[in-house]
Amino acid sequence: MKSLIALALGLGVAAASQGAAQDRGKAPVVVELYTSQGCSSCPPADAVMAGLAQRPDVIALALHVDYWDYIGWKDTFADAAYAKRQRAYARVAGARTVYTPQMIVGGMDHLVGVREDELEALIRRFSARPVPVALTLGRKGATVRIEARADMPVPGGAVVQLVRYTPKASVAIERGENAGHRIDYANIVTDWNAVADWDGAEPLSLDVEAPGEAPVVVIVQKPGPGPILAAAVLK
Repeated sequence: MKSLIALALGLGVAAASQGAAQDRGKAPVVVELYTSQGCSSCPPADAVMAGLAQRPDVIALALHVDYWDYIGWKDTFADAAYAKRQRAYARVAGARTVYTPQMIVGGMDHLVGVREDELEALIRRFSARPVPVALTLGRKGATVRIEARADMPVPGGAVVQLVRYTPKASVAIERGENAGHRIDYANIVTDWNAVADWDGAEPLSLDVEAPGEAPVVVIVQKPGPGPILAAAVLK
């Protein structure tokens, strides 16, 4: 386990060719893994992520951070925006330190290191919770239709985010703590963008451009970042 003191803690859609909707009784649980190719503690967590990526009850997303690039190996998937998102979670939690590997479940619970029993318990707990937002996705060509409806008003509103990821890749690490190893990665996030602020009062219907063959994930989340209210994936 590696830590870093944060210096600045401070939708069925008409005419859609593909569709995905939440089963209101079994909403998928979003698990975010913050990881780095330059972190010797991360490969076991990367392997756990590969297993999670196969599960229908989980949306597994690996976000590679860049703050270990200075120790000898530049992570080929890293983006400073993902480190910024991780630090934002730390601020909300009142923590001054960010770690790799770290998993965040449902936008709320933080797990540092590889703690599979605790992770499984959290997934079960979040899966059993009522889903406050019905979310439906559909795709026609390069356009994704997002439809959302809240059962009750959402205090403070929510942020609608569109995420793209690469399902799998293998990387030969040549320098740094993992030098000489080839590591398999799963569900590697390539883009994470806010596409709308939603008040949660009126139903949402939104068309977003998402060209290419990469899977599409839509996440409706309280600002902060806070709890994830709904999520769905188009593969």
